[in-house]
Parts: sequence; structure tokens; C-alpha cells
Amino acid sequence: MNLQKKKQPLFLPKLVSALGNYSVSLFWGDLSAGLIVGIVALPLAIAFAIASGVSPDRGLTTAIIAGFLISVFGGSRVQIGGPTGAFVVIVYQIVQFYGVDGLMIATVMAGVILILMGCLRMGAIIRFIPYPLTVGFTSGIAVVIFSSQIGDFFGFKTGTLPADFMEKWQVYLETFRSLNLVTLSLSLFSIALLVFWPRLNRKIPIPGSIIVILVVTALVQVFHLPVETIGSRFSSLPAALPSPQWPAFSFVQMKNLIGPAFTIALLGAVESLLSATVSDGMIEGRHRSNTELIAQGVANVVVPFFGGIPATGAIARTATNVKNGGRTPVAGMIHAATLLVIVLLFGHWARLIPLCVLAAILVIVSYHMSEWRAFKALLRGPRMDLAVLLTTFLLTVFVDLTVAVEVGMLLSLILFMKRMTDVTSVREVKEALDDDLDETDLREAEDATSQRTIPEGVDVYEAEGAFFFGVSELFRDMMEIGKNPSPVMILRMRHVLLLDATGLRALKDLRKQCLRYKVHLILCGIHAQPLMAMEQSGLLAEFGEKNVLGSLDEALEEASKVSLIK
Repeated sequence: MNLQKKKQPLFLPKLVSALGNYSVSLFWGDLSAGLIVGIVALPLAIAFAIASGVSPDRGLTTAIIAGFLISVFGGSRVQIGGPTGAFVVIVYQIVQFYGVDGLMIATVMAGVILILMGCLRMGAIIRFIPYPLTVGFTSGIAVVIFSSQIGDFFGFKTGTLPADFMEKWQVYLETFRSLNLVTLSLSLFSIALLVFWPRLNRKIPIPGSIIVILVVTALVQVFHLPVETIGSRFSSLPAALPSPQWPAFSFVQMKNLIGPAFTIALLGAVESLLSATVSDGMIEGRHRSNTELIAQGVANVVVPFFGGIPATGAIARTATNVKNGGRTPVAGMIHAATLLVIVLLFGHWARLIPLCVLAAILVIVSYHMSEWRAFKALLRGPRMDLAVLLTTFLLTVFVDLTVAVEVGMLLSLILFMKRMTDVTSVREVKEALDDDLDETDLREAEDATSQRTIPEGVDVYEAEGAFFFGVSELFRDMMEIGKNPSPVMILRMRHVLLLDATGLRALKDLRKQCLRYKVHLILCGIHAQPLMAMEQSGLLAEFGEKNVLGSLDEALEEASKVSLIK
């Protein structure tokens, strides 16, 4: 029986597979889900755009164009793409420092990076980003989104808010006297309605965000309440998709945007693959990760030329799609078409929506996004995970999301090396009687070193762990040869599963040291990866085949011959 894992195709959209056995029943499920998700996406697209520091029409354009492209070319059957809260912080910062043209350039660069990730088959590698790191920057983003909505929630007359977290709160304190009690009352009413609507809504599948927008907008218009609306800040929304436009750019600006572009690409990859993985569990499916990355990249390359902002897979909207019967990418395409129809027919009415309602929606979004339960659980976890969590969280809130991701990744790598170093060891094994066996030897009695007779003049060392660049110095220290070494040394490597170039260098240094002290070095029990690495580097030929043996018994037999000669 062949148990070899089947290799995924580099690029094969799920739409192609789904249309092969498409049916009328699948279409009705996709139609129902697509219409509902399109309605759900409307207020979120507008709210995320405003929170990102751009006009609301850019969020709608992103949801329509990117959402359609992600469904057509994506590797998930039910993924819904569009603007998400994950990008709010980085987009706001880019717009503040580099303007809308800078955002367009960074988004295109991020799209290219995502396409390269998919072409290099990095879909599986992205999943190994440490959990404390993702919780740290996700919780940090939630805090920043929440803080960005305080002005609209309370009706403060703040003007354009600074990107810095502390400066933002300083503006709030300075403008506190401009508090609008009508705005605050509507915000609190919106929060209450959003919280209690799921309990009230048992049979009618209308999203709470749509209900609260309709109700509060009607109250404002009927009673002529003095609150700020989309129209008063951004004028009316265009009733059509924008024409393609080319940004003004320079190579100096592109160089400055490399860091933010990588951050957008990383966030987009993580969120889209996480969303696809969650939806796989809901429909008992399996997404194509590399295809999904390429689709996300294509969407982010195209959408900026129509004035859009970064897009990725949206977990909440994808879950809504599944729960309402969506089972193929057709549902995502219908979701985009639904949004387009709403913009064309009712776009001019969006100017009446009060900003306090959108602020209330984003407050709820930031609460769900905060992952406070996971954050609280990690606070009680290992200190190394806690260090990554708090560092990433604090840097996201107080410094910059790009810096937070870069430092968090670097810190995670350093702590990973520390953990690998802690479990890597080289110990000398002495001949022992049966009653002196340790727990490991008892579990592996047949293969235990203590069950062998070690000839006189032979030292046996047992290596355990991964021998890579992080532990090479530790290996050298452990294998330091003393003043009166034995004539033969056996290094048993049955528990060494990884050997990189630095580990090979450490082995080569050990061999040179043994030659200097006239010690005969024998390796045994080497696994496939270390053996292949030695062969490719030429180190296996330097040792000689007779000094690299398969088992400890063979090594002891060879050591006996060598010790007799010496």
C-alpha cells in the first residue's frame, strides 16, 4: 500500500473542481448564502475603509473586486474575501505617512509577494507561525481599532487623528469637552441592539449590523438629530465602480514600503489560510493552500488600480457563508455581485449612515477580534511564549505593526533555538548493569548502550536533538577532548534527526580535533537527513565509509579492531 502523501497542484482553483459536478441544489445554496454574505459585507467594508483612513467607497470596491477574484481563483470552496480588521492598523499608518498612492504601491508589492509565496509552495510553511505571535498582533490590532473609533463613538470633534496610539488618546483628552450626548446615546443604543439582536432574531436571517444601520439612520433622519454622517465627512458615494488609475510612485518610495508590504503579505497569508482551514472543518473539505496564496496575490495586485485597499480571506464572512448553505466559490462570486448591485442602486443612500453606527459595529468587531480568552490563557503559559505574546502586543499598540511582526518573528526564532538547545545534548555513556538502567534504556532495552560490552580504550557518546546553527557551539563545548583521551571515540547519532551546514561544520571540527589528538572517531546510527547532508557536503567521504556505520554493534566491533591495532 502506498502511503506517500499526494502532492498538491501548484495552482488549481477550486472553482474548476466545483463546476465539474455542479447541481441545481448547490446553486440554490450558493445563491442564498451569497445574498446574505453580500448584505453582511456591506457595513463591514464601509467601516473598515473609514477606520483605515480612506473613503468608504474604497472598502466597497475592495469587497467587490477582490472578493470576486479570490472566489474565482482561490483554493478554498467557501472562502469570502474582502477588507478585514487585520489591515486597519497598517493601512492607516501607510496612508498617514505615504498617502493613498503609497498604499496602492504597498498593496501591489504585497500581492506580488503573495504570488511568489504560492509559487514557492510556502502555503504549508505559513501555518507554522507561532501561535503567541498571531494572538499578540491580533489582540494589538483589536486594541488599536477600538481606540481609533473613540472619536466617532463619543462624537468628539478631533479632525484627522494621528497614527500614534498615545497621540491619538491625547487628542481625545483635549477634545473631550466636544462630547456629543446624542452621538453617544446612539452609539450605546447601537451596541445594545448588536448584542441582543441574535437573541431577538430567531427566524429572520437579517444581520444585526444591517438592522442597526437601518434603525439608527431612520432615527437620525426622522428626528433630524445633529450627528456626523458619511455624507457630511466624505460626501456621497459614487454609484459605479471607479475607472482604473495609475499611482504616482518612485523607487525611493518603493524601497521605504518594502517593510509594510511584507507585513501586509504576511497578514494576508496568515488570515486567508486560517480562514480556509477553519472552513475546511465546517464543510469537511480541504483547501489548496498554494492556490489560495496565488489568488490572494492576484486580488491584491489588481484591486489597488481601482482604488481598493488590501484584501484577504475574512473568517466571519466565510463562516456566515458556510452556515447559510454556501458550498462552492459561486457563493463568493454572488456575494461580490450582490455588493455591486447595492452600490449601483442604493449607493447614494449610504451618505445618510451615521458614523457612530459604524463605530459601534467596529467596537463589536474589535471585541471579537481581541481573542482575550486566548490572550488570558497564554499569560499562564511558558515564559518564552509569554515574552513573544507581550512583545508583539505592546509593539503593535505603541510602536508599529510592521516592527511588531518583524521583532515577534525574530524573538520567536531566538526562543525556538533556545528550546532546541535545551533539549540537545551529548553525553558519555558508561557500561552499566541491568539494575542501573535509566528510564530511556528500559524502554529501548534491546537497543540500549548499557546492554553492550564497551571495549577498553573506547568512549561512547550519545547525541540527542537537532544539530543546527543554534546549538553548534554547545556541541563543540560538549565534545571538547581532554588531555588523556581514549584511542577510540564512538558518537552515536540515533536521536539526531536534523543536521544543517553549521552542524556539519561542528562535526568536521570534531574530526580535526580527533586527528590532532590521534583519536579514531566513528559515527553510527545516523538517520537519513543527516546522512544525506554529510554525503552532499563531502563530509561522508572525509570520514570514510568504514567510520560511518549503521548500528552500535558494528561500531563496537570496528572499535575493537582499531583499539587492538593501537
